[in-house]
Amino acid sequence: MIEVKNLTKKYGDHIAVDHLSFTVETGQIYGFLGPNGAGKSTTMNIMTGYLAATEGDVIINGHDIFEEPEEAKKCIGYLPELPPLYMDMTVTEYLKFAAELKKIPRKDREEAIEQAMETARIKEVSARLIKNLSKGYKQRVGLAQAVLGFPEVIILDEPTVGLDPKQIIEIRDVIKDLGKKHTVILSSHILSEVSAVCDHIMIISKGKLVASDTPENLSRLMEGSHSLTLLVKGGKTETEGVLKKLPDINQYRVKKGQEDGTVEVSVQTGKDTDLRECLFYAFAEARLPILMMKSADMSLEDVFLELTENDHAPQLGEQTDEAYESDLNEDEKEAAENEEVSEDESSL
Repeated sequence: MIEVKNLTKKYGDHIAVDHLSFTVETGQIYGFLGPNGAGKSTTMNIMTGYLAATEGDVIINGHDIFEEPEEAKKCIGYLPELPPLYMDMTVTEYLKFAAELKKIPRKDREEAIEQAMETARIKEVSARLIKNLSKGYKQRVGLAQAVLGFPEVIILDEPTVGLDPKQIIEIRDVIKDLGKKHTVILSSHILSEVSAVCDHIMIISKGKLVASDTPENLSRLMEGSHSLTLLVKGGKTETEGVLKKLPDINQYRVKKGQEDGTVEVSVQTGKDTDLRECLFYAFAEARLPILMMKSADMSLEDVFLELTENDHAPQLGEQTDEAYESDLNEDEKEAAENEEVSEDESSL
């Protein structure tokens, strides 16, 4: 249905999308996941013909979006992050206008508008001015515009941004219904939103595709790993000394704790390895009290953070002194700022 090949977008020296390639199959809901600034919206805008690419190709149902834009766009319904609404129109007037722009035959327009309003669940507000609607209903009006004419592909860019929890659930239900008749691409940086409705997830970071699989398979990326988080009363050097003596640790991180005189430790072990007792005795022997220990299997959220926060996972003992010192510097700066505030208050 959609094929993206070697897609690149540059703004001067900044690379927003970096040689991105993926394929979207018919009849599934795809989640396009990534942190803010990862290049999701830029990719969506290129796929829908709103932006030109620096290089690469986008093929929509056999039509090149750059060579045959009109034919390619007929296959796409697009809801941008900010829906392009005319606030002084009623919902029905706006959808009639959108139907004309989409060149839906006059004889089919009324039925198409009725179907779009039913799909987006906005029939009860069809006669109201758009400017008087809540944000959730405005989002649904934008969604009705996207599905108008029932294109094969529906692309939704951050469809739940700014909505309250009830509105988010309602939009999710609409998206699930759309997935029964359309191929849907849902762009978001909210993991729970994507995992709740999508059949396939693509994770993008710094303009590159770093993972593409089903939610179940992505959560298994970290299978074979188990994580422990500890709060230890002591210093970084002594703590690392204890950790280096334990052979079953795959990797660890040590950083300054929020409480004075403590460090936070993240430890990864094998799936079937339980080091809690071993860690307890090792730190007790070193006279470093463990104030807190928390155990958890790696979740889909952990996979997302692992793939988007760092270019690679840190190896055993890779935490640098600079990183530790930066934590200290931040605390020192905060303390200095607090002192300045106190002095200003005392002068008042």
